Amino acid sequence: MREVDVAGRPTGGSADADERLGEAAGRPAGGAGRPRAHEVAAVLVRPVWRTLPRTALAAGAGLGLLLACTPRMLSGEVDPWLCLNLLRAAALAYALGLAFLLDDPARHTTAAVPTRRPVRIGVRLGLVAPLTAAWWTAALFLVPEAGRPPVGAVTLEAAALAALALAAATVAVRLSEATEPGLAVSAGLVGTVFTAALLLPERWELFVATNDPHWDDAHRRWAGVLVVSVLVGASSLAEPLRRRRATVPGRR
Repeated sequence: MREVDVAGRPTGGSADADERLGEAAGRPAGGAGRPRAHEVAAVLVRPVWRTLPRTALAAGAGLGLLLACTPRMLSGEVDPWLCLNLLRAAALAYALGLAFLLDDPARHTTAAVPTRRPVRIGVRLGLVAPLTAAWWTAALFLVPEAGRPPVGAVTLEAAALAALALAAATVAVRLSEATEPGLAVSAGLVGTVFTAALLLPERWELFVATNDPHWDDAHRRWAGVLVVSVLVGASSLAEPLRRRRATVPGRR
């Protein structure tokens, strides 16, 4: 069976992929050697790029930049509290786009390709990482300097939201057969953020003002969110549980 990309175009079957991976590793097709992870990743860059959820990513990035530049469109004195919250909203909008990063309608077809899942996900992350850094830099500079919050602290918040979205998507793929979990993950992310903003007690607040005495404490909690999200996402990179059980030798 040939793989297809998101647009339905054939991208080569598992045999073709195996041949390409073998050539990347310097061995003939059908050989016994195993290609190295970075060689596999190099072969996967182009096909993975074609299957990225560009619409969701572009929508999140575009909405985020629009929110970030909103203070420049307003007359009157720049409000630092408004700038901070609009920048937070921009980070959330982009994180919602990242929630769709692992969507792949052909996931069950590509499961037969001899490439480890962490490598496939790593290629996706590697492709969007420089774009994400460039986007966030642009968002920061769109905020008027007079109202721009501390860059390091607000970048920590944005990184935590992005990591939370990606960790949730990774867990959804690992624990379910869903090929496109992005919509459910994004809905859950919105619910989580609003719950945290409205219901957390004062001593656990995350969304505080720059002049709040709990600003530093809040960002220690943001650092905790980032670390936990990265650890959960990394621990969920293995093949989904159901697929692993289905491929145990001798088990039907």
